[in-house]
Amino acid sequence: MIRERILVAGGAGFIGSHLCESLLRQGADVLCLDNLFSGTRRNILPLVEHPYFEFIRHDVTQPILLEVDRIYNLASPAAPVHYQYNPVKTVKTNVMGTLNLLGLAKRVGARILQASTSEVYGDPLVHPQREDYWGNVNPIGPRSCYDEGKRVAESLMINYRRQNGVDVRIARIFNTYGPRMSEVDGRVVSNFVVQALREKPLTVYGDGSQTRSFCFVSDLVAGLEQLMDADWVPGPVNLGSPRECSILSLAELILELTGSKSEIQFGLIPVDDPVRRRPDIGRAERHLDWEPFVGLREGLQRTIPYYQELLARNPPG
Repeated sequence: MIRERILVAGGAGFIGSHLCESLLRQGADVLCLDNLFSGTRRNILPLVEHPYFEFIRHDVTQPILLEVDRIYNLASPAAPVHYQYNPVKTVKTNVMGTLNLLGLAKRVGARILQASTSEVYGDPLVHPQREDYWGNVNPIGPRSCYDEGKRVAESLMINYRRQNGVDVRIARIFNTYGPRMSEVDGRVVSNFVVQALREKPLTVYGDGSQTRSFCFVSDLVAGLEQLMDADWVPGPVNLGSPRECSILSLAELILELTGSKSEIQFGLIPVDDPVRRRPDIGRAERHLDWEPFVGLREGLQRTIPYYQELLARNPPG
């Protein structure tokens, strides 16, 4: 059997490590590329002894020569605490990194999938968000290094297809959660779960009425794989849960599931924080026959034990 050789850039990250694991289960030869800025060896530790897994420590802002059949580009910090730490590097990762991987795809004839983001919609004026909505992004705000970096990455993907015939896919990923999301990355699910387990107040920004839609990581990975496998999809594809949830409701559900006695504290809402966010997944349903199956309660029940074990190994102080 000829094994497909698949490059996962950002493969030691939260989503990337789950993707590597899934591809190995399906019999692929997986190259995991990561500079370990926001990814971690801990995420890929169960994979390092696998005979068809290889880890390469490398920064995608620098070119690399490899022979591969497919490329997943997940190489970018995705949490605000990480992408705002060095905003210029975030832009470079999304622009130069995407350019380098597109150059590789062109050279070896590989199909390439770009992990984009719902952040390309900014604070949307259209709800739910469809792929033909151009977004409402502040190009000079504190989130712009990530938002605009991903928008440029999408442009590069489409123009490499138009100009050079590169076989490209674009996934616009909405809020995803699950085991291996860093406990210190500042995203809302990990924040709330860790605070609840430590019996610390849950920090809700604003009044908690802002909404998100939360997709469990296994559903998201399945969507990425189905998009990569599809013959062709016209343009970007939203991947996320169509079920909307307020931040306050999420906090209350996590308190219930953890049995925590923590209180909820309200703080100032961050600059450019979207008020409502929910994907229209009609394109994914039509072209990929994809929709998420894991509900929020079930997904959190699968996620909380990961943080319980993590915190037991690494108690505060």
